[in-house]
Amino acid sequence: MEPSDAITQLQAFAARVEALLERNQRLAEENRSLRHQQEQLVAERSQLLAKNEQARSRVEAMITRLKSLEQHT
Repeated sequence: MEPSDAITQLQAFAARVEALLERNQRLAEENRSLRHQQEQLVAERSQLLAKNEQARSRVEAMITRLKSLEQHT
């Protein structure tokens, strides 16, 4: 193997390592972003479940009051 071939291979290897490092950085950032988005969605889901439970309780209370009024008439 000639020195120029070795240098060319080393440069190609270095370029590939650099590309892999850049890809790793992009994926790490994407991962952080997706985790943050997931945390927000979990929090939003929790809030929506709480609101749904409140609405369900109110509807059940209204039904109970309506049945009570119906029985008294």
